[in-house]
Amino acid sequence: MPKSLTPSIWGDILLTALAPTIWGSTYIVTTELLPPDRPFTAALIRVLPAGLLLVLLMKRLPAPGDRLRLLVLAALNIGVFQALLFVAAYRLPGGLAAVAGATQPLLVMALAWSLDRHTPARLTLWASILGVLGMAVLLLSPNSVWEPVGIIAALAGAACMAAGTFLTRRWKPDLPVLALTGWQLLLGGLMLAPVAWIADAPLPVLSLTQMAGYTYLCLAGALLAYALWFRGIARLPSVAVSSLSLLSPLTAVVLGWVLLGQAMTGTSLVGLFMVLSSVLTVQWSMSQPQRMRMP
Repeated sequence: MPKSLTPSIWGDILLTALAPTIWGSTYIVTTELLPPDRPFTAALIRVLPAGLLLVLLMKRLPAPGDRLRLLVLAALNIGVFQALLFVAAYRLPGGLAAVAGATQPLLVMALAWSLDRHTPARLTLWASILGVLGMAVLLLSPNSVWEPVGIIAALAGAACMAAGTFLTRRWKPDLPVLALTGWQLLLGGLMLAPVAWIADAPLPVLSLTQMAGYTYLCLAGALLAYALWFRGIARLPSVAVSSLSLLSPLTAVVLGWVLLGQAMTGTSLVGLFMVLSSVLTVQWSMSQPQRMRMP
């Protein structure tokens, strides 16, 4: 790679990596700060106010030709994905759901091959498989329950996020990043609203701690993180971006170890090293000049 490209590409990678790192803190914020058993309400509060704020600040309407595509992207990236994510979370151990989510880079490669005839580099393919195996070593337990509905929801959620990442770059709606982020969060939040109304109990009177938790999820977990994510999609290959999503469960594990005293065994450390190696290898492989032209 030409030296002049290196700082720009790796700067984009590091900024994009902040998004799943922030998302990885969602678990500890939800379990430690928020009212229990209201997952769809948490998702709604996370995305809808952030989307409304960005749409009002940016004052940009999508072009008529982009509106249907934007609705599809909002469903894939936000609305349907969040619903499937919480169905999986309620029916599966967190480790099993994370392993299913780790298939995203492989699914993006499959989309690129089937729709655009882009054959993945062998190094990228094997590194992505290493990421799935590493997540299994890190998080899976011999006692994990393979509940069929949960497995289907987890895999469908991974497919939604993979398709949303791939199509966001492929379609490239004619909107600035913040406007694109705002419209997807707003539309995705509107999709989640009836689900939260039907499925969750009403919120109790919130304490200051709980309000701070919801504020963090909205401003950091949605507004900032999704803006960085969609910025990364516009600048990096889809496979490279989807590979960075593995940092989300990785961050959750590290935060649980540091802040909650959750155990980290030697096997867990091996899995953590495998996942990090996978992410770094995919980023290096996809940052090569001939790969930067891939979707």
